Amino acid sequence: MEGQIEQVIRDKLLSAVESAPPGLTRRDAVLPAIPGKAVAVIGMRRAGKTSFLHQCRADLLRAGRTPNRLVYFNFEDERLAGLAVSDLHLLPDTHLRLFPEPSEEPVTFFFDEIQLVSGWETFVRRLLDTPGHEIFLSGSSAKLLSREIASSMRGRAWEVPIHPFSFGEWLRHHGEGPPANPGRLTRRKAAALDHHFARYLETGGFPEAQGLDPVPRRQLLQGYVDVLLLRDVIERHEVSNVTALRWLVRRLLSSPAGLFSVTKFAADLKSQGIPASRGHLYDFLAHLEDAFLLQAVPVATDSEKRRQVNPRKVYPADTALIPVFDRSGRPNTGHALETAVFIDLQRRRADAAYVSTADGFEVDFLARHADGSEELIQVCASLDDPATLAREVRALRSAAREHPRADQTILTLESRLPYPAVPEPVTVLPAWQWMLGRAAPSTP
Repeated sequence: MEGQIEQVIRDKLLSAVESAPPGLTRRDAVLPAIPGKAVAVIGMRRAGKTSFLHQCRADLLRAGRTPNRLVYFNFEDERLAGLAVSDLHLLPDTHLRLFPEPSEEPVTFFFDEIQLVSGWETFVRRLLDTPGHEIFLSGSSAKLLSREIASSMRGRAWEVPIHPFSFGEWLRHHGEGPPANPGRLTRRKAAALDHHFARYLETGGFPEAQGLDPVPRRQLLQGYVDVLLLRDVIERHEVSNVTALRWLVRRLLSSPAGLFSVTKFAADLKSQGIPASRGHLYDFLAHLEDAFLLQAVPVATDSEKRRQVNPRKVYPADTALIPVFDRSGRPNTGHALETAVFIDLQRRRADAAYVSTADGFEVDFLARHADGSEELIQVCASLDDPATLAREVRALRSAAREHPRADQTILTLESRLPYPAVPEPVTVLPAWQWMLGRAAPSTP
């Protein structure tokens, strides 16, 4: 058996070092500059984790690294069925026999779907402790979700989240390079970005969904969710109340950015004759977050008790998931816009919460950034109605009294210049400028 597996490993290693990385849309994720740690690429299924591994390998090749010391290895191969953790030593051993020439360069392994081998963590930790090795990890399956790759490494891995395309990446994918200075554009170019951004909110950022018509796009995305539920939630956590789980998913994905209460939803299920305890529903919500399908955002407060008793706002992993589950026929542009802003805050690794002020007003986001700065953000599709403008400004002012250090920003759908006058220090921007105009993230 070992001889057969060793031959497969040998063939895969030779193929990996001889093949050129595929041409893919470049992602903007930043790698950590921390020696001695594995890089764990995490994210929802089909968001582009494997593509990012190929991008990292291509970058190292362009930097002058030797191809035979940059090894991509995908464990999702039926020929490796039965591969045990005790067999994993065959990878570095076979590589050394194939390429015995001494080198000061490390051997960099890109392990995709390594979680298919039970006990892989001990092998990877041992390899990290062996001088001359670098490791990238990625994967998601019913046996081990991609987020848990990092936790399984017990502090020896650094997470690099991969989301569906950002707006800048979407532009790049469609052959429209992001502008160098989004804040200084001609009216014509700004109008073109308005159009592109509306399309981005509609089509979302999953790479495979780009260029598809609405019907096949919805079928594709529905398939993503079905596979995620089956493999990453139902099978992995042995969920028996599948009906309640599917009702929960439909409820959350069909009404993004809305307040969600587990207690109220449990009562709604009961009225429909579907039994589900609050404890199980809390578990389901946690499983869906672990699988990156959605994210629940708490109220901004220093009180843990208040955070627990207040409803949460829930956002899907991508704007294109909204119309898949919202069959009401109502326009969902505002919800899609707010969802896109939240996902961008996740890309910035900001700690986001919504604000419910003592005056009874609500602000969509209080974002606490890694550099210590804070930002109060209201998301509004249009400010054409004076009453809408007054409401948004009033809410920001109320929240600013509780969070005086925070910048105050209103993000809109379009660059409808001139914007109506707003009191200082409130800033109004089209959401796409806010997304494109931020400084590049610094390396951790």
